[in-house]
Amino acid sequence: MAASTTSTPFEVYRFDPSKDSAPRYDRFTLDLPAHTPVLTALLKIRTENDPSLTLRYSCRSAICGSCAMLINSKSRLACQTPVGPELARHGKIVIEPMRNQPVVRDLVVDQKPFWDRYRKIEPFLKTDARDPMPVGRENPMTPEQVDRFHETPRCIACAACYSACPAVEADPEFPGPMALAKLYRFVVDPRDKDSKNRLVRIQPEGLWLCLRCHLCTEACPKDVRPSERIRDLKEMAIAAAGVSEPGSRHAVGFKDNIAEAGILNEFKLVRQTYGPMDLLRQLPQGIKVARKKPEILKKPDPIEGLDEVRAIYKALDPDAEDR
Repeated sequence: MAASTTSTPFEVYRFDPSKDSAPRYDRFTLDLPAHTPVLTALLKIRTENDPSLTLRYSCRSAICGSCAMLINSKSRLACQTPVGPELARHGKIVIEPMRNQPVVRDLVVDQKPFWDRYRKIEPFLKTDARDPMPVGRENPMTPEQVDRFHETPRCIACAACYSACPAVEADPEFPGPMALAKLYRFVVDPRDKDSKNRLVRIQPEGLWLCLRCHLCTEACPKDVRPSERIRDLKEMAIAAAGVSEPGSRHAVGFKDNIAEAGILNEFKLVRQTYGPMDLLRQLPQGIKVARKKPEILKKPDPIEGLDEVRAIYKALDPDAEDR
C-alpha cells in the first residue's frame, strides 16, 4: 500500500551574489509522504519546478556531510531530516544556507573559513624524530586508549556545528567546535608527540571563547558531542599550562566564587579574571556599572544550604583541599 501524502509548503532561500541585490524566498508546495527526506524534496523541486536551484549533496546517506543546511533555523543534514516532523512542528519547511559562511549561491556556502580554522589546529598525528614511530609494523593502542577518543572519529566534517555556533559568529578568532573536537582527538592519542604544546597554544588561540551553549552538540548528526570535548580540553589545558590567561582565570575564579558563598561575587570575579592593566582599561566601564548597580561592590552573604554546594564540589573532586 502506498504511503499517504501530505501537502507540504516549502520556503527556499534564493540568492546569487553576482546578480541579486538581496535574498528572496521562493515558495513551493509538494505532496509528500511524512518520511520523505528534505533532500529528496529539494531535488524534486529542482527537477519539477526550478532547475536553477543550487544545493550541495552527494551520498544521501548521512556519510559525506555535503547536504548540511538550515532547516527551520536548525543546522541539519537534509538527507537525514524527514519532512513530517518538521511540518507538524512548524507548519511549513523553511530551507536556508548554513550560517557563518558566505553564500556562493542559494543553499551552497563557501566553506573556506571553516576549513581554514580546521587546518590551523593541525589535525594530524605529530611525531618526534628522536622517538620515531615503528617502521614496518603497527603501533597499536589498547582498547582503553582508543576509548579516550570518545565519539570524535565519527565526525564527517559537515560544518553543522560551525553553522550553529554563536562564538564563531561573534569572534573570528574562535576555532570552531569541529576543529576543537579534532584537537582533542590528537591530544589524547598516545602516539602523538605534541600534545602538551597543542594545549598550551590553543588557550590564546580561542579555546576559552566557547560560550558553553551546547548548540554544536545539538546540531551534530553523528553525536560527536563537541561541547563535551571542548570542556575536556579546557580541563587539560589548565593542567598543562596552569591558570595562565583570562579565560582560565575566569573559569577557576567562577568555581572558587561559588564554593565560597554559593553565589557569584561579580566584583571579585572581575578582579580574578583580569590582570592590572586590563582592569585599568576597563575602569571607566566598571564605574558605569557600579553606578547603576552599586550592590555589585558588596560581598554577597553565603546562601542557605552552602554546605550542600560544598559537598557537591567535594564529591566531584575528592582530592581538593577543604575550604
